[in-house]
Amino acid sequence: MPDAKVAYDELITTIREINLLGSVDSVLGWDERVMMPPKGAEHRANQSSLIARITHQQFTAPRVGELLSAVEGTDLVRDPESDAAVNVRELRRSYDRATKLPASLVEEMSKTAVLGQQAWVEARKKSDYATFRPWLAKTLDLKKREAECVGYKASPYDALLDPFEPGDTAEDVRQVFASFREPLVDLVRRIGESGKRAPIELFDRHFPAAAQEALSRDAAARIGFDFDAGRLDVSVHPFCSHLGPGDVRMTTRYSEGKFGAFFGVLHETGHGLYGQGQPAEHFGTPRGEYISLGIHESQSRMWENLVGRSRAFWEFFFPRAKETFPTALRDVSLDQWLFAQNDIRPSLIRVEADEATYNLHILLRFEIEQAMVAGELGVDDVPGAWDERMRQYFGLTPPDAARGVLQDIHWSGGAIGYFPTYTLGNLYAAQFFEQARTDLGDLDAQFARGEFLPLLGWLREHIHRHGKRYTARQLVRKVTGRDLSAEPLMRHLTRKAQEFYGV
Repeated sequence: MPDAKVAYDELITTIREINLLGSVDSVLGWDERVMMPPKGAEHRANQSSLIARITHQQFTAPRVGELLSAVEGTDLVRDPESDAAVNVRELRRSYDRATKLPASLVEEMSKTAVLGQQAWVEARKKSDYATFRPWLAKTLDLKKREAECVGYKASPYDALLDPFEPGDTAEDVRQVFASFREPLVDLVRRIGESGKRAPIELFDRHFPAAAQEALSRDAAARIGFDFDAGRLDVSVHPFCSHLGPGDVRMTTRYSEGKFGAFFGVLHETGHGLYGQGQPAEHFGTPRGEYISLGIHESQSRMWENLVGRSRAFWEFFFPRAKETFPTALRDVSLDQWLFAQNDIRPSLIRVEADEATYNLHILLRFEIEQAMVAGELGVDDVPGAWDERMRQYFGLTPPDAARGVLQDIHWSGGAIGYFPTYTLGNLYAAQFFEQARTDLGDLDAQFARGEFLPLLGWLREHIHRHGKRYTARQLVRKVTGRDLSAEPLMRHLTRKAQEFYGV
């Protein structure tokens, strides 16, 4: 057995090569959703499943376990916050999980994800759940098998949540949701009873796609996105992929009869800034990776909502918006524009939901996912369960599957356990943003002048550069001095409710 330093160097070299191969698959994934013709799906599925099998076999090779054992417990990892200690701890965690998964299952899950997503695109286009149903059934079966392979303490859902939000369980998420469910529902109720209605019809005017793209790109660049190290393209469902140092890919979708892409781009830019802020020298190792999807989502929600829907932001950007859309915004005031984008009311589509009701969309999906995984809800009953919860939480009934159960891409790609991270992201974002205000002074004055880089620098220093040095819960305590709490988010939402609705 080699000494610790030699073993560690070999381990890191091996892991970097495996992750480099994985980044090739990320390029294929981006191409699949942005450029690939529909008839290429079968070939792409074969490509992706082959890479998944190879990377899984390489990572689960006995040699990797031997190298980890040679380093663990040595002076090299004595300091738990050192690069070596972080890498070894997180690699051990991933290795132990991966070695429990048969290569055949990993390959099948990868292939099914590609074909399932293609089926979802067609099903959503036709608003036909029956087209997607067999793929959801197959995906669910595979995810249950995954949960049984890796094991869990309380619920199989815990095993599926863990890759997205390491260390959290379904019970942790339930407790977080419970802490603000009643205050949030009460706030939404009082807003509905206020009698005030935001002029959201302003967003339904004609906004040329090319002009939307120009304003969106301008905003992304001004808040710090480096377009020499990234792209913005179009896809059915917006997403952001960090392919490696100097290569972050964002997508959005445009509708000329709706001003919506702008906030979608701000959201994906938040993700992109996190990717561009991860230390390039640590690429391919846990020290160069994001902490959790909840933390990743905190970055996108912060830029989209806490910054992008603020009065200060639009004091700077509204004149530019009026220049970009001279016809659509000719008779619109700043106050009207702000009220429209801070509208709070029940809606059908998660990605178009307001800050307050968005979390009810997540609660709906979280409950359905748990029921599916537990075997309490069959795939034939999912559309009915979805519609019933929409009536219960929103007082709305989806007119078709495209605006109901088929609206999200996640289940088609096997991302069961992903949805709770969105609400966790909202909570982390609000708590981080409060601390940034304390540390940086008058952020509103800075935004009104078009100065966004101080906030980005703060995020780089306190969040982006750490990689997986801390868990999400540890990070929020380190940055803010407090455990994760719903209070900052509720304070933020309450302030907006007072400003726009007088409640």
